[in-house]
Amino acid sequence: MIKPVILCVDDEKVILDSLKIQLKKEFQDTYLYEAAESADEALEIIEELQDDEITILVIVSDWLMPVMKGDEFLIEVHKRFPKIVKIMLTGQADEHSLEQAKKYANLHSCLHKPWSSEDLIKNIKSGLSHI
Repeated sequence: MIKPVILCVDDEKVILDSLKIQLKKEFQDTYLYEAAESADEALEIIEELQDDEITILVIVSDWLMPVMKGDEFLIEVHKRFPKIVKIMLTGQADEHSLEQAKKYANLHSCLHKPWSSEDLIKNIKSGLSHI
């Protein structure tokens, strides 16, 4: 059986590495952990996983990324895959962007950088409990 995926999206590799370490520490080998350094790369990964019939349970996405901001990315994901739990990480998202993500992407939660591992895990578990 293929394990479901948690996808992390951030344009800073150090953030992605940190997220993966925290997720693996908590969930160990329960899930597969994918990472993308841009919204475009994340959309490609999502398409590939869908083609392989691999379920994506959660996306943790940065807001401030080049080309496509996190709220735009999560809205696009929600249009195609509404069941995926969407969590935004941000150091500087404006209120309008957060409202847009809540309204049009069914944003589960928003964590502010620097986040705590406890908050990250709590929010992911909370999102998973709604699936």
